[in-house]
Amino acid sequence: MAIVGVGNCVSSLLQGIHYYKGKRGGDAAGLMHWDLGGYLPTDIEVVAAFDIDKRKVGKDVSEAIFELPNCTEVFCPDVPKAGVKVRMGKILDGFSEHMADEPAHRTFIKADAKQPTFEQVVEILKSSGAEMLLNYLPVGSQKATEFYAECALEANLGFINNIPVFIASNPEWAARFKAKNLPVIGDDIKAQLGATIVHRVLTDLFNMRGVPLDRTYQLNTGGNTDFLNMRNQKRLASKKISKTEAVQSVAASRLDDENIHVGPSDYVAWQNDNKVCFIRMEGRLFGDVPMNIELRLSVEDSPNSAGVAIDTIRCCKLALDRGLSGIIEGPSAYFCKHPPYQYTDSEARQMTEAFIQGPESQLAALEAEAAE
Repeated sequence: MAIVGVGNCVSSLLQGIHYYKGKRGGDAAGLMHWDLGGYLPTDIEVVAAFDIDKRKVGKDVSEAIFELPNCTEVFCPDVPKAGVKVRMGKILDGFSEHMADEPAHRTFIKADAKQPTFEQVVEILKSSGAEMLLNYLPVGSQKATEFYAECALEANLGFINNIPVFIASNPEWAARFKAKNLPVIGDDIKAQLGATIVHRVLTDLFNMRGVPLDRTYQLNTGGNTDFLNMRNQKRLASKKISKTEAVQSVAASRLDDENIHVGPSDYVAWQNDNKVCFIRMEGRLFGDVPMNIELRLSVEDSPNSAGVAIDTIRCCKLALDRGLSGIIEGPSAYFCKHPPYQYTDSEARQMTEAFIQGPESQLAALEAEAAE
């Protein structure tokens, strides 16, 4: 795989790939799948990486993942050298100017290196042997994300869009990947057990148990560069849509805008990569008797993302192996907040498991359903 943005999420992902080496499936806690279609977590290899921070550019990716402003938990410090140096990336709108006013250990420091051209990025991707490109740019990087999506198309790579810029869920972009016979998974990765998935499951529970959901909020605070970047409210439009739709899509009926608030709330520097989420849900039981739930969730944000990315990558590889193109529907719905088509999490999980098992399994399921 090739990576754009060597931040906290990539740090956790690469630590995890090495952490699980030497382990067996039964001993591998924290994974949804040990063996996914014949691929193990340890089969994943980084062959190209791009970033714009001077503390990372030019360093082996195994060293760059531990450089500031990364602040996620180090659970596997001995990541071996990959032999892959981080290249200077294209900045475009990947850097919000308000970040320049923050202390150096909290923010990005732009490297002095010359930014690459489109042709240079494409050549790096082609010569690296990469099969897919993972997008981990900061929230709000619309132009930069589109630039790298174009690069993936030109270099004939699958594309995994982990941020809330709409590529997979944009029909025009999805059609372009389809036309090039390339898979795309997105948009905006869900955490393994994070705010969005918990909020969705509870919303679906209200629906299943006949409890009308009258109003709800989800408030989040954190201290990593993601939350610092999102202090710029202009970069939050797609993020708020992505998170809100993830909850609205499983409600019995859509809530009016004034009765739902889902989104990032504030940056608290000392939290570092810890994310704290507060959820409140108000509904009515039998006889219109009111009830409410209040929940506090505290998670290390980046390992929570990596626990899903490790499966998304392997699903993209399966799609490439099978010659699939365009939107990979089940994994996009199960692993992402803003897929092209929203399903309940149980439906999306079933679709993903059927995808992993392969076309023969899916055909057999369809035949059985038709027979019934």
